[in-house]
Amino acid sequence: MSQVKRYGMVIRVKEERIEEYKKLQADVGPDILKMIKGWNIRNYSIYLGELEDGQFYLFSYFEYLGDDFDADLKKMAADPETQKWWDVCMPCLRPIVFKAEGEWWMNMEEVFHCE
Repeated sequence: MSQVKRYGMVIRVKEERIEEYKKLQADVGPDILKMIKGWNIRNYSIYLGELEDGQFYLFSYFEYLGDDFDADLKKMAADPETQKWWDVCMPCLRPIVFKAEGEWWMNMEEVFHCE
């Protein structure tokens, strides 16, 4: 088994779509949850916060237990059920300018962890 890798990501959420996004996440459904676990993701959480710039942001945290994150991410992106889920979630989101090319959520660097 591979070592657990922790990921933190951030994206803006459109203020006028916050409630819609929260409802979507409150009713994810068993197929999406099964899919997330199937791509070796565990302990997945998303947090909402308003920062001093007046923008609302989502912060996600998850642990990846697989051996090839990029390959699993490509499989996830190619999955029809995932695409349907993203089609309803993505209109609520606004990517951050500083994200890397090809990213939707901006990856953050882990600078501290305590178990």
